[in-house]
Formats: sequence, structure tokens, C-alpha cells
Amino acid sequence: MVDTQSPKTGDMGASLGKLETTLEEYLVKKAPFAIPTGIKDFIVMIAPWFTLIGVIMSIPAVLVVFGLGAIVAPMAFLGGAQAGAAFSLSIIFLIITLVLNALAIPGLFKRLRSGWNFVFYATLVGVVQNIIVFNLGGLIIGSVIGLYVLFQVKERYK
Repeated sequence: MVDTQSPKTGDMGASLGKLETTLEEYLVKKAPFAIPTGIKDFIVMIAPWFTLIGVIMSIPAVLVVFGLGAIVAPMAFLGGAQAGAAFSLSIIFLIITLVLNALAIPGLFKRLRSGWNFVFYATLVGVVQNIIVFNLGGLIIGSVIGLYVLFQVKERYK
């Protein structure tokens, strides 16, 4: 019997490809203005360093969260089930984003498309997190600006 309900890896890749094509259309080709070449080169030059610093600074935060999670878990019922679930989801998204950014660093230094892809995936995880926790400001401002800059420098990664 064939399972027609479960998504296939190729379907996920095709969906991400379509999303990437759509975003490139609106954030590069139809964008009101393009980032100047010199600024793009500067962004590409400093991006791996900022990503590295962000990953290094996030590691203690993850460790603190795990420690606080162990301390706060017995009292989580006071905030209700939603507070505990939101805290758990935030930890999961933080870890996923941290891992994706860490995986991006070598590719960013070598200016490889794989590094750009990992940053793109980390940004998409952030978009999903902002939707789930109803952070509309982060979703609209942070995600749009982040994706705009990311797609403006995409051509620099081979």
C-alpha cells in the first residue's frame, strides 16, 4: 500500500525552491532599490564574523535556558500550559537556529552557496517562530529586512 499522505523529501526541496524563486523575484528583481555593490561586498566580508560571534554568544544563553528550564519546570503550572509550551518552543527554535547558523559559518567564509543556504534556512526558522509566538513586529520588520539583505547578497555566493 502506498502512503500518499506523508510528504517526501523531494517535495520539501521543491517547495523551498519555489519559495526561494518567489522571494528572489520580489526582493531582488522587483525591489525598489538594490544595495550598492560596495556595500554588498562589505556585508559578505563581515557576515561570517557576525554569524560566528552570534553563535558563540548564543551558546551560554542555551546553557542558561536549560538550567532555568530545570529550575522553572516544577513551577510551570503556575503560568499555565501555554506558558510552558511557548517556553519549550522558543528553546527548540533557538537550538535549531543556532545549529543552522553554526553550519553556515564555514560556507560563509568560503563564500559558498551552502553557507548562504544555511543562513536562509535559519531565517525561515525565525519566520516560523515569529508566526507561532505571534511576534508580528519581528516577523514584519526583522524577517523582511533580513531576507531582503540575504537575497541582495545571494549572487556573491557560488
